Amino acid sequence: MNHIIFASKNKGKIIEVSEILGEKEFKIVSLLGLDIPDIIEDGSTFEENAKIKAQTIYDNFRVPVIADDSGILVEQLDGRPGVYSARYSGESATDKENNEKLLFELENFPNPHKAKYVCVAVFYDGNKFISAFGEVQGEIIRDGKGTRGFGYDPFFVPVGYQKTMAELTLEEKNKISHRSIAFNELKKIINKKR
Repeated sequence: MNHIIFASKNKGKIIEVSEILGEKEFKIVSLLGLDIPDIIEDGSTFEENAKIKAQTIYDNFRVPVIADDSGILVEQLDGRPGVYSARYSGESATDKENNEKLLFELENFPNPHKAKYVCVAVFYDGNKFISAFGEVQGEIIRDGKGTRGFGYDPFFVPVGYQKTMAELTLEEKNKISHRSIAFNELKKIINKKR
């Protein structure tokens, strides 16, 4: 079993990724409870930000790291919030504040509000980066539904579904989500190289 640090303190994300990677193959250690420096995510792409996180954590602990950066891109907003999804309403914005800003910005646009969730997952072992990508198409709805998930999940309905991401069970979400696609691909690549 390989110990890997997952460069995240987001509890929802940690649960999802641990489920995707499986505890038999990987022992995931999150950043919760660890003393880490502030990570400045100043990349212009999801991949750049994921690499910044992985590099920073590897430099501190010298063990393999997985990291991701993900967000939502809304067609009518020219791809916003994009890499700013987690801090759309400000550096320490809550999910509620970010969602309120997104809905406010969509007020004058007609339905449907086409959007996609994007995730870039990276692995770094001190020698090289491995990146994997995932995305899921859908649309933003005005009235949030569901209590599962996090971020924009209560307002995002994936194509082919009548439920929001926040209404899906973890098992259902991990069959279709952008994060699941990216981390399953990353898992395949890592396993091939072992």
